[in-house]
Amino acid sequence: MASTRAVAALDWSKLTVSLGLQKETVAALLAFRKRNEEAKRVVFGLKESLKSELDFDHYRNILKNKGLVNEAEKVYKNLKPTKVDLAAQLKVIETFEKKAVERAKNTAARFDSELRDLHLTLSNIQDARPFPQLTVDEVAQAVPEIDVIVEKMVKKGVWDVPTYSEKFGV
Repeated sequence: MASTRAVAALDWSKLTVSLGLQKETVAALLAFRKRNEEAKRVVFGLKESLKSELDFDHYRNILKNKGLVNEAEKVYKNLKPTKVDLAAQLKVIETFEKKAVERAKNTAARFDSELRDLHLTLSNIQDARPFPQLTVDEVAQAVPEIDVIVEKMVKKGVWDVPTYSEKFGV
């Protein structure tokens, strides 16, 4: 009963959006939800159909062929539900669950890694000195390619850096 209430309380739209899941994971969850709803509908229908008993006397009174009704009643009463081996289906579900858990762990690890990188970047930005306080040597140390570019420009006799409009034609 507790699992039924938990499933009823589950907000599928928030689940797929708030967790930032990959498209394939969301598609798998929605497909699972659809199969689950269909299975619940079928089970409910079967339970309802089992509640009603057939009134064979009513059919005997209506139909002329009483033997047909007797034969149908005999078949109905001898009808026994068959047991189905669900091992294969359970194995498929188990495999699906393992893949889903593995994907979720990979996604969580990737999110954790990205979050650490973002925190590091944020701390670098907060701890950085303002641009006007930087020296030429510090900029050259941070970006060594600048020295090479400046040397090429000096050799060519170019003393001005092209403006944004000159470079991109805007």
